[in-house]
Amino acid sequence: MRVIHEIPHPRLKIQIFSYNAKYIVKVELGQFEQSFKIGELDVMGLDDVKNMVNEDFLAGCVKRFISMREDWEQSFKNKNITQNN
Repeated sequence: MRVIHEIPHPRLKIQIFSYNAKYIVKVELGQFEQSFKIGELDVMGLDDVKNMVNEDFLAGCVKRFISMREDWEQSFKNKNITQNN
């Protein structure tokens, strides 16, 4: 898997990879990451993929990151409750 493009963003790390005839878009925020795969034949090249990573897409990613953090924090609370019993 190799990085073929990075999209600058003030809060997120956004990378596009090429692997096994797929583009993989990886979005990171802190300790969390999301990845999205799309077949190379399903788009018209790298520029098509870059255009898909727009403000609406990233807003959805940020919402999922918030949900992921809440889930993770709840898991820690549950772990501590279980260990104390």
